[in-house]
Amino acid sequence: MDDFRKSLIKITLRKVLKRLHYLLEVMTLCVRWYVAYPLSFRHIEEMMTERGVVVAHATVHRWAVKILGRTGETEKIVR
Repeated sequence: MDDFRKSLIKITLRKVLKRLHYLLEVMTLCVRWYVAYPLSFRHIEEMMTERGVVVAHATVHRWAVKILGRTGETEKIVR
């Protein structure tokens, strides 16, 4: 059941994020860090650069808007 749920979530996210230039795991990791910890998009950009993934803070913001808009957890973006 857990595998089915994960695959369903991935399918839904792929529909939301149509043009994938990054791996879905990278996108969800960035958004997860943004929601779970008191980090700004620039902090996440810096953390990803340290790990060898070059991504702009504006890109992370777009991912957060798209992914969190779909799951209903938009409180942190409004701040």
